[in-house]
Amino acid sequence: MAGIRLLANMNISPRTVETLRRHGWDIIRVSEILPPNVSDLGILELARREGRVIVTQDLDFSSLLALGGHDRPGLITLRLLDSSPETISYKLLETLPGLEKIVLEGCAVTIEEVSLRVRRLKEL
Repeated sequence: MAGIRLLANMNISPRTVETLRRHGWDIIRVSEILPPNVSDLGILELARREGRVIVTQDLDFSSLLALGGHDRPGLITLRLLDSSPETISYKLLETLPGLEKIVLEGCAVTIEEVSLRVRRLKEL
């Protein structure tokens, strides 16, 4: 599908990952390629090395990127009241097509119920 290569953090359900794959997205889940005790910094390094955008519900990633002064990898953080795999999948399928340019330019995107916030990583 799109040119965004995604890396789903552990808090993104395998069902969501499979749904996105069925819709043509290039997405892998951290648990598929890294050990279960991998640190957030290890996840960031993998995403940076492979040119992947992190998809997470964990707020720590934007802080780590800001503290490290990095502008990559791109980051998509979901802040939804309903975190069921169906809701997360629906929201991602709805918003991902419009995010490609933004996240590839080094931005952090926060997806909420009715809003979308975008910040350049260097400004965090």
